[in-house]
Order: sequence, then C-alpha cells, then structure tokens
Amino acid sequence: MKCPANSTTTEGEHKIKGFVEGDFRGAANVFRLRHATITVDNLTVGQTWTGQFYGNAPFDTEMINFYGTGIGTISGNGAVVRPDLVLHYAKDGVRLSLQDPLYSDANLPDVVAAYTHRTPEGHAFNVALTGRDVDMTPSDTTDSDSKFGAALSLATKLNFGDTSLTLSGFSGKGAAVYAGWGFNGAQGASGAAEIDSQGDLVTLTGFSAGIGQKLSDKLRVNLRYGQVSSDKSSLADDTLTLVTANAIYTYLPGLDLGIEFRDQNAKTNPVASGSVVTRPAGQQVEVMAMYKF
Repeated sequence: MKCPANSTTTEGEHKIKGFVEGDFRGAANVFRLRHATITVDNLTVGQTWTGQFYGNAPFDTEMINFYGTGIGTISGNGAVVRPDLVLHYAKDGVRLSLQDPLYSDANLPDVVAAYTHRTPEGHAFNVALTGRDVDMTPSDTTDSDSKFGAALSLATKLNFGDTSLTLSGFSGKGAAVYAGWGFNGAQGASGAAEIDSQGDLVTLTGFSAGIGQKLSDKLRVNLRYGQVSSDKSSLADDTLTLVTANAIYTYLPGLDLGIEFRDQNAKTNPVASGSVVTRPAGQQVEVMAMYKF
C-alpha cells in the first residue's frame, strides 16, 4: 500500500511544492520512504525518480510491479530507481537530470538529457540520452579507474480514445545497472554487471511493447512484453524477458485495487553462493491497494 501526501504554496512569483510518499512492503510491513522532494518552479531537488525513469515510465504500459519499472527499458532496475539525491530541471518538454552517481568515486554525477514532444491528439514521444562514470576497477586490465558509458533511449505512447499503445527501445554502454540486466544478470548497484570477462563495457539493448484498455470508468486492463539483452554475457541465456498482464479497479475515489500476472524467463540475480534472488524466474501473481490523499 502506498501513502502519498503533498503541499503547494506560492511565494511572490514562485510556486513551491513539497511531496512525500512512502509504502508498506516486506514481511515486517515497515513504512519506507519512497519520495521526499521540494520543487521551486521548474527545479526539483530530493529523493525521487531518476531521469531514466521519466524518459520511459510516463510512456509505458501500466504495471503493478514493486521491483521497479518495466524490463526492456533503460530504467528497469528497481534498486536504483529512486537515488538519495536527484536534481531535475524541466521546462517545455526538456528535462535535465543530475543524480547521485552509482560509482561513489565518479568524477561526474550520473546525467540524463531528455526531450518530450506531445501532439494535440494526445500522443507522446520521448528521446533520452543517459551517461555515467563506470567503475572499471573490477577489471583485470590496465584501464583507468573509470570509463564514461552512454546510451540512447526512445519511447512513445499513442492514445486512441480508451486504448493506448506503447513502444520503447534503448541501446548503449553503462546502462546495465539502471536497466536491470548485464554481464552477470542484475546485481542492484554493482558495477560488475557493466564489465565483461575481458574488462570491457558491455553493450545493452532492450525494447518493450504494450497495450492498455479502459473497459469502464472504474476498470482498466493492460498487457505488456519487455526484453533486454547483453552483447557479452556470462549467462547461458543473455536475454531477460518479462510478460505482464493486469487489471486495476477504482473501488473508491483515490483507492485502486489491482492484480497482476507475471511470467519471467530468468532470475534478475545470478545463481551463486550467498546471492539473494529478489525476482525469481517463472510465474508470479501480485495484488495491490493504492490510496491517494
């Protein structure tokens, strides 16, 4: 269950907004902080979504997925979808983001530059260029301590009345940790997913497609497919695929109830001694309740 709250005020010619959101998740049902931001006009600072998330999630098919955003996009890893500190500047379709670097000794913050074009018919198109310093020290080569990896993402959402169609694709280096797949599968914020056995940055490629249908004022259903693959993987299957199908019902104003079926071909974490598999292969069912106030 998610619990959001926000407050907006005006000081002179400036609009100021504070937003806090948390949820109850896990065996202990402990409240955890998801978002805590302050927005002044076009500038947002705090703990919130990454620039990669904004380059894909608003143009993706709706999912009930507490592990993160959609597999097949450049923001598919839930472990790093909300860094502790993010700075967004957004105006007229342009969004520039600076984020806590995943590599703690990086010379630069992780960066995203994106542009969204929206048509009068309700369609949306997004292009995002992402980049970050990748830790090369796990490599046995004589490379420098870090290399800069960049990736390009394209996403679109087409709206036709009560039906929406979504498509996205991305490719590049230094994207494995954010995308949720890499040389060793996915390892949260570990740089080992970015580097192959020869000490080179892997190239990641992914795509997704989905359809959403509003059946009534209260009920909507969604179907989505996504996949992401590494060009140099240590795994027998170098491609992660995920199919989701869900139904979401607005039981009361502000209260949504939902159920989702998922089928995933591979574990997001490598099968190794001491590893924790957070999203197992095979089929899962998830239920949710979300109250907005």
